[in-house]
Order: sequence, then structure tokens, then C-alpha cells
Amino acid sequence: MISAFFIFNQKGEVLISRLYRPDLKRSIADVFRIQVVSNSDVRSPIITLGSTSFFHVRVNNLYVVAVTKCNANAALVFEFCYRFIAIAKSYFGKVDEESVKNNFVLIYELIDEINDFGYPQNSEIDTLKSYITTESIMSAPIAIEESTKITTQATGATSWRRGDVKYKKNEAFVDVVETVNLSMSAKGNVLRADVDGHILMRAYLSGTPECKFGLNDKLVIDKSERGASDAVELDDCRFHQCVRLDEFDSSRTISFIPPDGEFELMRYRSTSNVKLPLRVMPTVTEIGTTQVSYVVTVKTNFNNKLSATNVVVRIPTPLNTTNVDCKVPSGKAKYVPAENVVVWKIPRIQGGQEVTLSANAQLTSTTNRQVWARPPIDVDFQVLMFTASGLIVRFLKVFEKSNYQSVKWVRYLTKASGSYQIRF
Repeated sequence: MISAFFIFNQKGEVLISRLYRPDLKRSIADVFRIQVVSNSDVRSPIITLGSTSFFHVRVNNLYVVAVTKCNANAALVFEFCYRFIAIAKSYFGKVDEESVKNNFVLIYELIDEINDFGYPQNSEIDTLKSYITTESIMSAPIAIEESTKITTQATGATSWRRGDVKYKKNEAFVDVVETVNLSMSAKGNVLRADVDGHILMRAYLSGTPECKFGLNDKLVIDKSERGASDAVELDDCRFHQCVRLDEFDSSRTISFIPPDGEFELMRYRSTSNVKLPLRVMPTVTEIGTTQVSYVVTVKTNFNNKLSATNVVVRIPTPLNTTNVDCKVPSGKAKYVPAENVVVWKIPRIQGGQEVTLSANAQLTSTTNRQVWARPPIDVDFQVLMFTASGLIVRFLKVFEKSNYQSVKWVRYLTKASGSYQIRF
């Protein structure tokens, strides 16, 4: 498994160094510095030299590096590196050179706790925070009681949750957040359309509750399954470790004992039957060499009870543009010379509506006229209570031995930020 763990700064200096196994020497850090840090041509996160493999992750000009001499599972090694980064962020916020130097004692404590002889161990943040703390030392009687609870939590069936959690009001919040990626041709053909989805949950529930979470009746995970035309097809699914996978495979019901507080329950991707929230229809005409006229229509493709908010349309202009005269029925449109774009901001568009921008760009004459590359139009937006994949939460049930009443909330959000592009 992992033989050594290092953190380098961008100059190649070793900030953190830990050897887990005797098959490597500390001088192996010099090899990584020469072969990766000093070599600007290296782009792969995995470098194999002889029988030694270096796995590295960049974060804020730091290199988080795991080294192994065996044929280790690459996904597991990277998951360990990313899990370490998440733990570090939860302890001291931003992970950069200054914070690593200020907290090096804590970091050594953490990497010794989450890895034993090269094998990853318990990396649940709540569990680690219960016994690796930068706060004041507890008194002896309390420390013994806490030690018993920590041991039960760390070695029990649910290492991610303590059994003595109590709340006056028991609530569970579920957020289904989807990011739509679109690339559309100038002829209106969809070149690429997919959805990256996250199901986030905030559980403020007493005791050790059992939660059941139901998704669409027509849900296809494996492409080999024959789904109906209106079925929701998910290409990749990744669950939090608390989920019982056997129940999901048999009944498409997510059953789990949730960690306390906020966590990511599920991550998925969908490339089939994607419902595009906004349709952009651009008509751009070059008038001689001195003008370009724009007519850009944005139309919503969802129920009139819903609305798209924070809509920002970025419309490219030629490099030799001097001024743009814009007319819009709603929102504000402004030419930004530094970026060579017209930025059209619309606070809200109701479902079933369409809005149109009319603009005329004035161009300056140039001696060497170059053909305008026509970069794509970029659209950012947010739509509440809408999912582009069609994924819905059918039910959320909470069972606990004391039979308390709990309040459940489900919210849907579909958004795009820099990935919704239309060519013209």
C-alpha cells in the first residue's frame, strides 16, 4: 500500500514527510522534486520510475504526494489524498503553505491516525475531531467518559455517528443540486449535454435514526438495463459509506444511518434524456467590415410556476469592437471592452417566457483583417425546484426507536456556471 506521504511547496521544499514502510528512504523526496516539481512538462498525476510510483494532487501551489512500491489501487490512493485535504480544511480552513507550517504538529498527528503501516484507517472527520483536538485538555473523569464514547464510535458499526446525539427539533434537509453542461452547434444540434448531480443532506436528528430515501420509480443505473423513454438513466453513482448498497441494488431505495450534520449522500452523472432549462437562439450578422448586428433570444423550457434567476448571458464581440448599442426588454446589458463580450444580466425569467436582446456593434477598420473566430455564447443561471436529469425524491422516512416526529425538507436546484455554451 502507501509507503510514504509528503507535502511539497511549489519550490520543491519538503514541508511534511512521513515514511510508513521501510522499503523507501527519505531521499525519495529528491526524486519527486527533480522529476515532477522542477519539470514543467509533467501533467500526469501519476509518475512511475522503476518500481516506485508517485501519486500527487495539487492544491493551492502545494503538492500532496503518496508514494508506493507495490501495485496499489490508484483510485484508493487518490481518495486517501483527497480525504486528507478535506480533513485538513475542516481543521484549519485553507490548505496552503502558511497553514501547513503553522499546523505541522496537528498534521503529523492526523496522518499517523488515518494511516497505519500504509493502510488507510478511519478518516471520518467527526470521529477524528472527537480525539484529535487543538482545544484545551479535558479533566480526567470527563476524558475517561469521552474516551469510552470515542472507542465505541471508532470501532462500532457506524463509525461516522455517535449514538448520544440530541436535538430539540429533529429535522432533515435534502438538496438535489445539478450542474448542466451543454455544447450546442450553430445549427442548433446538441453536441454534448450531461448533468453532474449531488445529493447533499443536513441531518439534525437525535439518537441513531434509520433513514429511507426513495428515488424515481423508473431509474436505470446500468446501461444494459432496458429503460423506458422517460426513464432516468444515471451513468455513474457514488454513495457515502453509510449507504447500504445491497438494498439500493434490489429496490432502488437508499437506506442509511446518517452522519450528524452536513454530508454528501450521493454523487451521480447523467447523459441521457437531459432536459435543457434554457434555450438560446442567436442570430449574428456581420454587416460589411464596420458593424455586427445581434438578435439573441433566451427562452425557458419549464413550467410557468418556476423561474430562472441570476441569468447572465455573455455574448462575444470581435476584437476590433469600439462600441455596442444594446436594447433589452428586461435586465441590463453592457459591453465590457476588457473581455470583448456583451454581458446581459437578467434577474428573473418566468417559465414559458422568452426575452430578446437586440444589439449593434461598431467596429474599427484594421489594416490586416482577420476572420472572427466567433467564440460560443456562455450562459449562467439557477432554477429552483427543477432537475435537468428528471431525478426526483419520492419519499424520505426517518425511523428511530423513540418514534419521535421529524420534519423533512427537499429542495432541487439546477444551475450552470461556465459550462452552458451555444455556438453561432
